[in-house]
Amino acid sequence: MTRKAVLFDMDGTLVDSEETHYETMAAAVVEHGYSVPPGFAKAITGMTMADCHAYLVKLIGLHLSLDDFVAAKYAHYLRQAPGLKMRPGARAAIDLLRARGAEMAIVSNSDRMLADANLRAVGLQWPDLITVTRNDVRLGKPHAEPYLRAAYLLDLKPQDCIVVEDSAPGARAGLAAGMRVIAWPEKHRPDIVFPEGVVMADPDDITPVLAACLSETFVPQL
Repeated sequence: MTRKAVLFDMDGTLVDSEETHYETMAAAVVEHGYSVPPGFAKAITGMTMADCHAYLVKLIGLHLSLDDFVAAKYAHYLRQAPGLKMRPGARAAIDLLRARGAEMAIVSNSDRMLADANLRAVGLQWPDLITVTRNDVRLGKPHAEPYLRAAYLLDLKPQDCIVVEDSAPGARAGLAAGMRVIAWPEKHRPDIVFPEGVVMADPDDITPVLAACLSETFVPQL
């Protein structure tokens, strides 16, 4: 039987942390005397910190270096991280993988410091779990590199990996890597427009779609 793995995004997919990312980034903006632009929370879903910083520089003229912006946001975030919970339905997805004998990795656009804080808070840290963060690659999502690195570390071909994502940039990264992509948006984000080629899952229950993808042979489009 062909080995398969599911590569999960972290924020908003496994960990219910998107709101915390927004709140702590907004706090960093406000404490330096700026107002948070309308639609900010939706606009930054799936972005790297560097992209968020560039977005704010362009939109509100943020005069704060990337390093200082990151430090301010992380200080707020790390204080709140211990209270994070798993996204509803994520545990059932992981249990399904174990029942099917599939492997797992976590691929995040967050830095290692935040990824470790998130996974520690929800009990998803164990010695053999492969995690790829923004610090581990040259280019973050929507580039294919994070997912290709995870496949390399698992010693699997891209077509034997299934990506689970809640954001459009992440979904584009999975597709660019030549992988089957399941779009699993959070229930309050019906506005997200996913790229063509993804498999849509019910926000309340990913397991039927995940089970079907684990059972099929995927041939990537060239």
